[in-house]
Amino acid sequence: MQTVKIVVTGPFNSGKTEFIQSVSEIDVVSTERKITAEAEKVKETTTVAMDFGRITVGDDLVLYLFGTPGQKRFDFMWEILSEGMLGFIVMIDSTSPETFREGRSILETFRAYAPTPYVVTANKQDLEDAWDLDDMRIALRLEDGVKMLPCVAKDKESVKEVLLELLYTVLAEMEAGNL
Repeated sequence: MQTVKIVVTGPFNSGKTEFIQSVSEIDVVSTERKITAEAEKVKETTTVAMDFGRITVGDDLVLYLFGTPGQKRFDFMWEILSEGMLGFIVMIDSTSPETFREGRSILETFRAYAPTPYVVTANKQDLEDAWDLDDMRIALRLEDGVKMLPCVAKDKESVKEVLLELLYTVLAEMEAGNL
């Protein structure tokens, strides 16, 4: 049995905790804390250290999923959580264009931590005001080769699709001799 570490990162309220909860076969270890101040009107809690979940893929592969805090004041955890990752997922709330610049910054930060494969997800694609993937790609200034995937973090099948696409990306990099 092989175990690999996948990091799920992105701005505040992009859906990282829900993503992990949707697919984890164990109770998610979460460091959610009550929020004070202006963020309360969006949601009541935030991740302050990490979320942790696990999913078994086939008979011989287990993914350990580590969700990062999304608020900048907890970004000291990002480098710690990135150590030893096989790949990462950057979650972007596709209904919240004011977070796109921050999402791009987080992507660049994680690329600097480790040259590992990654995918970008446009979460909340089930909502009426969700941006189109092509428009998000332009707004995020993503290169053509970067996978931009639709996602609904509360939908287990949608989450599985994102994880599989990341694993396919990792496999392609391994076969190309880049990992």
